[in-house]
Parts: sequence; structure tokens; C-alpha cells
Amino acid sequence: MDIKKLLTRSVSGLVYVLLIIGCVLWGSTGIAVLGILLAILSTFELEKIIHEARPRRMPLVALDMLGVVLLAVSFNPVIPVVPLVLWILVILARLILELYAKDENPLKSMAHSIFVQIYIGLPLCAMSITSLIVVPKAILLVFLFLWINDTGAYLVGSMVGKHRLFERISPKKSWEGFFGGLVFNLIAASIFCYCSSTFMGLHANIIQWLIFALIVTVFGTWGDLIESMIKRHLNIKDSGNLIPGHGGILDRIDSFLLAMPAVLVFFSFIYLYQ
Repeated sequence: MDIKKLLTRSVSGLVYVLLIIGCVLWGSTGIAVLGILLAILSTFELEKIIHEARPRRMPLVALDMLGVVLLAVSFNPVIPVVPLVLWILVILARLILELYAKDENPLKSMAHSIFVQIYIGLPLCAMSITSLIVVPKAILLVFLFLWINDTGAYLVGSMVGKHRLFERISPKKSWEGFFGGLVFNLIAASIFCYCSSTFMGLHANIIQWLIFALIVTVFGTWGDLIESMIKRHLNIKDSGNLIPGHGGILDRIDSFLLAMPAVLVFFSFIYLYQ
């Protein structure tokens, strides 16, 4: 075991976790800061790996990044403008600029831009909405259950994992690991329900807590697989090297990118039927 690599991985992981916890506990302002940071870093990273062979024009990259940032801070009470309306203008500008970009494949270029903005921007927008309609700490709960799921999946998968979950995309993932992560999350949900009669300010029963754990586990796993599919298509191991020992920022938030919108839908149903 390389102690130096293990120490580097541990320290960088701790900094990442503390950054998320600090931003969430800061409240709406912290959620806005977190959204902007994730928007800029992950958009730049995704644009870089998509266009590695053919560097993209920076004005178009900057426009895509602006679009993701606007989505990330939409519905945040600390923002004095209407970012979602401005995002529509960004989309219009992006389509118009393609006329002057002289790209050999304009359809592919525009498709990449829309994909980047939806793949990263939509989950960050869902994070902003959730922090508004529930409480900012609800975002921390999503991250916490994703981390618990990762831990359970790794421990169980590494010990007894034999049946491949999705070998074409991620050969190392196993069904045993998936169910291990799910069991860990169901146990965590039961503990949270026992310790609190409310679900981040909402009254919730054990069934709702367990459904939340199931949603985070399933959609988090799909999110991980989708990023693995992208990396496999691009023939790369990591999305970047921003976080030493962990890869890029996309490697850390891939599960979050699919789990967060699903969680927003879940919270909305709780509101409708309370």
C-alpha cells in the first residue's frame, strides 16, 4: 500500500466533503456558491474531455458555462435577477453564434452544448429549487446518502461481488455491490426516521424515508453508469485530476447529477400529498 497516495486521497476527499458541508450549512448563499463552483468546474471539465482532440472555441465554452451557472442559481432567493430567463437568452445566443462559428459539423457542436447545459445545469437547478422549497440542509442529506451508498457498494462488492451489474459499461460494478449500497442506505434511512419525526422540515413516515433511500441509490447508480459510459466512449479513465486520488469533479458528482432531479420530484410529491 502506497501510504503517500492514501494520505493524498484522504486529505483531498476530506477537503471536498468539508467544502460541501460548509456551503450547505451556510444556507441559501452557500448553495449559490456551491452551485456556481460545481457549474464552472464541471462544465470546463466536460467540455475539455469532449473536445480533447479538437480544442473548442473559448467563446462557445464560456457561453455554455454561463448557461450552466444561470441554471445553477435559478430559484435561489439571494440572486436578485431571474436566471432562468437569462438562460433562455443564452440558448438563443448559442444557436445564433453557431451560424458564425464555421464549424464542420454544426449540428454536433450544438448538440454538445445543449447536452453539457442539461446534463450539468439541470441537476444544479434541481438543487437550487430543493433548497428553496424544503431547506438547504436537504442537499446535504442527498450527498450523505450517496456517500453511504458508495461505501456500502464498495465494501460488499469488493468482498462478495461476482455478478456484473453492467459489464458493458462498468466491468467492476456488481449486483452484490448495488444491493450492499441499498441495504446500507435503507438502514441509514431507518435510523434517521427513528431519530427525527420530520424529513428536513416535512413530516415523513418510515415508508417515505425508505423510498428516499431507494431513489438516491437507484438514480445515483444510474448517474455513475452514465458518466462511465461517457468516459468509455471517450476512452479515458478519469474525467480530470482536480481532486488528487479521486479524479475530476465529474467523477465525484456523477451520481448526484441524476439523483438530485429525482429527489426534487420526490419532495414535490411529499408536498402535494401532505
